[in-house]
Amino acid sequence: MSDIVITRKHTLGLHKARVAAERVAADLRARFALDYAWSDSNSLVFGRPGVACQLALARREVALTVQLGLFYRPFRAVLEDKIHAYFDREFTG
Repeated sequence: MSDIVITRKHTLGLHKARVAAERVAADLRARFALDYAWSDSNSLVFGRPGVACQLALARREVALTVQLGLFYRPFRAVLEDKIHAYFDREFTG
């Protein structure tokens, strides 16, 4: 699998970052049929066949790891750009 790893500083605090992460996951579920669940209070896992993601929250940082299967590898650069834009929107403030 091909990996995308993004780490971003934020100023939301842990509670607001969790709310933002839940909003992101719900949107991804609606748009791309990605299932998601909290694996613990600060770690969200989501995916579908060929895509596995983990979003880890800290008080001042959010980290995302995306593993792409063979089918999705050609879209890696486009997906990474969209993730950066999404993080800019959801984790800024």
